[in-house]
Order: sequence, then structure tokens, then C-alpha cells
Amino acid sequence: MIGQIKQRRLSPVALMESLLQRIDALEPSLQAWVTIDRAAVLDEARRQEKEIARGKTRGPLHGIPIGVKDIFYTAGLKTTGGSKIFENFIPDHDATSVARLKKAGAIVLGKTATTEFAYADPAPTRNPWNQEHTPGGSSSGSAAAVATCMCPAALGTQTAGSVLRPAAYCGVVGTKPTYGRISRYGVFPLGYTLDHVGFLTRTVEDAAILLGVLAGSDPHDPTASPEPVPDYLRSCKSLRRPPRLGIIREYYREKSEEQVWRHTEKVLLQLKKAGAPVEEVKMPPSFAAVQDAQRVIMRVEGASFHQKLLEKHRDLYRPKLRELVEIGLLIPSVDYLRAQKVKRQFRDQMDQVLKNYDCLLTPSVSSPAPPGLSSTGDPHFQAPWSLSGLPAISLPTGLASQGLPLGIQLVGAAFAEGRLLAAARWCEKVLQVSLIPPPGGAMDQ
Repeated sequence: MIGQIKQRRLSPVALMESLLQRIDALEPSLQAWVTIDRAAVLDEARRQEKEIARGKTRGPLHGIPIGVKDIFYTAGLKTTGGSKIFENFIPDHDATSVARLKKAGAIVLGKTATTEFAYADPAPTRNPWNQEHTPGGSSSGSAAAVATCMCPAALGTQTAGSVLRPAAYCGVVGTKPTYGRISRYGVFPLGYTLDHVGFLTRTVEDAAILLGVLAGSDPHDPTASPEPVPDYLRSCKSLRRPPRLGIIREYYREKSEEQVWRHTEKVLLQLKKAGAPVEEVKMPPSFAAVQDAQRVIMRVEGASFHQKLLEKHRDLYRPKLRELVEIGLLIPSVDYLRAQKVKRQFRDQMDQVLKNYDCLLTPSVSSPAPPGLSSTGDPHFQAPWSLSGLPAISLPTGLASQGLPLGIQLVGAAFAEGRLLAAARWCEKVLQVSLIPPPGGAMDQ
């Protein structure tokens, strides 16, 4: 799509009009979007089309419509955070990641639905594969929109499992880079030392392009890393041998539904037959404490941000987020410090483990998207990598017996996203899985 626009084989205006038509057809039942300014996005598409006619492009995303999760500040466009508290809030500036998308030529198509402040109270979005099942969260609208081709890519965030889980449930590629690889300035926080900006795409190459646009230091965000930003697209295409894979059976096999683990082993066999060396990885001692540590840190840091807002707007908070804040305020500081110690130990120990592999492999999720709309599913399979800050990617790998997507999760070394993307692209080409939900979702079949 990006190449087609540059070569004038695809008009930004025609693309935008087709996406808006698709949104009109699907949105009433899926509810993936919160705000779309149709006149503004069409005007911007016309402006960018004229620039192409003059031989000018702004960057690698020129004319590409992107969805933006509704916890990112967008100048002049409502940013609600999925909350009644901010239902009329219009920022006067963009989040750094949004500004970088625009600078690269992307058009912000609209704001996608999120759980309240990116925690556990569900968004109204439904899973496009079966509308009686959750799409996952908290990047619910972003995953559903990309899965149904309402936009080619969308921003999300992950504090526990909020990019990779909805990606797996909806059958798309989800990418969470290393903690600090992308600035979080202008994004509603949940856990200061856990929050990651990520994104959802349909291919690994698109993920590489987006990461190249978004990554880098930011004077507005002291946690944004000054590590140099390589050419991720080139890195993505540079792997000349099958990747060295480490399979994590510990915990993941025990916690997976039987069909999920059978599917994972089948995928692993395909990768082995294609030439990938595979070894089973023994997890370090700190792995036993990572789930508890992640919960403690998220509760305390969530309470830190939300305490004053909760005091002022208690009746407007939904129950799960209110409970998180109330519990977080009761956790002793010594427990928080212990959890941070586990976090550091686990990262240090995983840094040593990952020296031997291009990436580690697990199932993306313990089950297909569960039925019901009162939960966003289980984040435990992603939580270790949000706690450690290590980069991770979820790839769609097929369908479960009930017709819902399944995927594998690949985890890489810190700031080695180029190597991780290359391994993911190799797996993508071997598996050759691209999923499109049935019209209307399984509910109507």
C-alpha cells in the first residue's frame, strides 16, 4: 500500500474514501472507533494527493491512514481515555508518537476504542471473528480495526498484555518494542515503569516501517532511550539463515488450553522443518515471581496517577479501575520495592538467556478469545515481557476449532528489535498465515 501510493498507483483520496465506506459498513456492530472527523481526514488526503502530484512526499507513511488508541493526545481531536471524566477533552498538542506519524506523512484516521484508561473495564468493541467474544484489551478498537481492514495499522499501548493479546485474539500482528524505545509523552499513563507504546499491523514489514518512524529519544520523555535508531525495514529483510529459537514450555504449557499447546507444537514443527534450530529454554529463578511483581507495580503506579482523579470523580470511575487504585493505595512501599527488585533481576537474567537465541517462542495467549464482553481476557502470557521491558511480537498462526485466531509470541533481546523483526518475518514467510474475519463475524454465520 505504501509503495502503491508513492508510485501513484493508489490515490490517498480513493484509499481514504474506501476505508470510510468500510467503517460505515462494519462500525455499527464492531464499535471499534470513538471519534472520526470525516471532513478533516478527507481534506488531508486531498492535500497529500496534491503533494504527490507535485513530486513531493513527507515520509515513509505519506497518505497512509492510521488509527490511534484513544489514550494518545491528538491536537484538536477528542481524547477521552475511554472515560466519562475526559469525554469532552480536546488536547492542544499531539503525543510525540502521533506527531512522528504525522511528520512521516500518516493521516490520523480517528481514535480507536480503549478500555477505561487502558485497564480492565472493557471497551464496547466486539471481536470481528465472533461478536459474542472479547477482542481483548486494552487496545481493543485498534486490533478490531486492523483485523477488519478498516485501517492498515493502529497505535496501541501495553502495560501487561494490551497490544499482543488483542492482536492474537483478532488475528493480526502486534508489536511491543523495548521499554523506552518509543516515547510515551502525551499518553495517559497506567504504570510509569511498565507502559509501552506499541502498534498493530497486518504484516511484519509494516511493523518495521512503523517502528522506524516512532522510535527514538524525546526531550519530553526522560524514559525514552537515546539508543540509535537503525533501519528496521532493512534489518527485517536481512536475515540470511533461519533464526535460532528458544521454546519456553515452563508455565506456558501448563497454562495453555490443550488445543492451544497442540497448535503451538504444530507451528514449531513447521519452523523446525524449514531449518530453524530449536532448543527448550529453562527460565531463570526470578520467573516464578514475575506475575506477582507485575501486578504490584501496576497497582501502585496506577494508584499514583489516579488517586486525585478518583477523589474528585469517584462516581465516574468504572469498578475494575477503581478497585486497582484502592488496592494500590494500600500496598506497602516495601512490597513495591521488592517487586521492582524482581523486575531488575528478571531483566538481568533474561539478558543472559537471550544471548543464545535470536528470539524465544511461546503461545501468544492461553486460549482463543473467551466468550462474553465483561472481560478482556488473560494477560499473563505477555506480562513477563512487559515487566522486563523486552521486545515482543505476536504473529497470527491459524484458527482454533471454534474458528477464532491463534498466534505465537516471539520475544527478543533489549533494543534488538531489528533481529526480532527479521526472525518474525522469517516465521511469517514459512507459516504463510494471513487472517481476514468472515463477513459479519461468526455470530451471523
